[in-house]
Amino acid sequence: MNLILWRHAEAEDIAASDLARQLTTRGRKQAQNVARWLRARLPDDAVILASPAARTIQTAEALTDQYRVVREIAPNASVDAVLAAAGWPEGIASTVVVIGHQPTLGEVAARLLSTEETRRSWAMKKAGVFWIKSRERNGDGEAVLLAAITPDLV
Repeated sequence: MNLILWRHAEAEDIAASDLARQLTTRGRKQAQNVARWLRARLPDDAVILASPAARTIQTAEALTDQYRVVREIAPNASVDAVLAAAGWPEGIASTVVVIGHQPTLGEVAARLLSTEETRRSWAMKKAGVFWIKSRERNGDGEAVLLAAITPDLV
C-alpha cells in the first residue's frame, strides 16, 4: 500500500469556526502545484480521503472531484483513526491519499517511520506531502519513505 499524507495548504487564520477556515490565495496556489505533482504520479484507482474542514476539502478539490470526506480524520484526530481510515498497512486501496492536519499527520509519519525511542511528531509544512509505502521484508512489515516534498519543491 502507498499512503500519502498531504497537509492542507495555507488557510486563513480567522473564520466562524476552525472547520470553516478557507484557503488563502497563496494556499490555493500551493494546493494546485502539489496536486499537479501528485496527479502525474497517482494511479487512477487512488482513494482520496479528506478531513471535513473546508481547507482540506479545497486542497482535495485542487487534485480531483473524486474524494471522500471522513469525519474521523478531522483536526486533532488520533494516529489510530487516520491509519484505520486508510486501512494501513493493507489499505482500502493500493494508494490512499489522506488530506489532513498537523500535528496528526506528522505523528502518523513518526509512528510509521521512527523507532520507539525516537518517535515524536514530525514537522510538516503546509501543503507538504509524505509518501510512505508498506512492504514485507524478511517476514516483517515495514514502512518506507518514498518521498517528502513541500510546495516550494514542486
